[in-house]
Amino acid sequence: MKKNSVYIETFGCQMNVADSERAAGRLKHAGYEMSDSAERADVLIFNTCSVRAKAEQKVFNRIGEVRKSRGGSLPLLGVMGCVAQLEGGKIFEQSPLVGLVAGTRAYDRLPDLIERAAVGERRVLDLGERAATETWEVSAEDRGAGRVAFVPIIEGCNKFCTYCIVPYSRGREKSRRPSEVVEEVRRLKGEGFLEVQLIGQNVNSYRPSDEGGLEGFPGSTPFSRLLRAVAETGMARVKFTTSFPRDFREDIVRAIDEYDNLCNWVHLPVQSGSDRVLRAMRRGYKVADFMRHVEAIKASPRNIALTSDIIVGFPTETEEEFADTMRLAEECRFDGLYIFKYSERPGTPAARLPDDVPAGVKTERFLALERLQASVQASVYATYVGRLTEVLVNGASAKSEADLTGHTPCNKVVNFPGGRELTGSLVGVRILEAKANSLYGELV
Repeated sequence: MKKNSVYIETFGCQMNVADSERAAGRLKHAGYEMSDSAERADVLIFNTCSVRAKAEQKVFNRIGEVRKSRGGSLPLLGVMGCVAQLEGGKIFEQSPLVGLVAGTRAYDRLPDLIERAAVGERRVLDLGERAATETWEVSAEDRGAGRVAFVPIIEGCNKFCTYCIVPYSRGREKSRRPSEVVEEVRRLKGEGFLEVQLIGQNVNSYRPSDEGGLEGFPGSTPFSRLLRAVAETGMARVKFTTSFPRDFREDIVRAIDEYDNLCNWVHLPVQSGSDRVLRAMRRGYKVADFMRHVEAIKASPRNIALTSDIIVGFPTETEEEFADTMRLAEECRFDGLYIFKYSERPGTPAARLPDDVPAGVKTERFLALERLQASVQASVYATYVGRLTEVLVNGASAKSEADLTGHTPCNKVVNFPGGRELTGSLVGVRILEAKANSLYGELV
């Protein structure tokens, strides 16, 4: 008997993208058909993110939009992911239209949960732990990023930064066996993938209980040994994100120097340029520690691109402390910077602090840092003009029908004229112009 069609819409980070791919694979294996239309599917599932404030409101707004587009009627509606894990059964009260809530470790059980709803269970709730038999792998046909594959190596977080909800929504850190990761990358290479991204809330906190598969690979940590083992598979490109400064080791830079296919890009969120604010955030490192990592990265002959995150307006942040952050950003010369205005996340330790930086001041600091980064970034991007770089072609550019878009090993977006047949291939592009957040070039 033909089963219902399921539409999954994903909010948030690459871990959520990977989770949606895994969920789709389990559903297809159980006989469900995956749909690309929220208007035609029999089951709608929203995979949610809780990192930003009011994240749950975003998904409820989206539910309202879909309901309107379907003429007021909705099929079985499910919420999964981080908001589901945190809010649990409260979601049913907030949105009576929702009939299924599945937490961050319930994806393997989605087919059974949908079946329970189909036979009349009105509120299906599963916030349980991941099954011991669950596999992390995703088939090639269930991946949605062209020739790029996201490969989770660690899930959860043990850091408990005071502003962050992730340890509560994702649970404690759990690392995959290295042999399993390496074998998955080998299989992906055989299936024609050209880039893998090793992902996790903190990839360099990788600590597997069984290090089988890393024998013979040098390194100061299991993560740096894993990088070398994955590089040895011959995968064309290997990236990793996100790194945590407290667990960053210079051996990661040495591994990148040793293997050309370990891409020259590191994302290392600093969050603040003030030691006192870093203590209040419970980040576990000082500015001097972070700057030592930056020096090691900048010293690499590979010209490693460095990107980061910064929060402005954290509770009690003073003008002088924000000035320290500005100085750090100017000194580091980040290739890219994600800037966030602090917003309270209920349930975190920081939520108990007085949110005493006025909204207007947060905006002023955000804009000041944004202006500084725009100036730095313009200077950094200008150095690429005239260079020949390798680009993995993603497809058509959203800005011009005549152009393709892709990304470099150092994770910069490049647009250039070319035919659609180049999608999914590696090409050489000479950079002709630096834009604010991208590069423009010509095929070579």
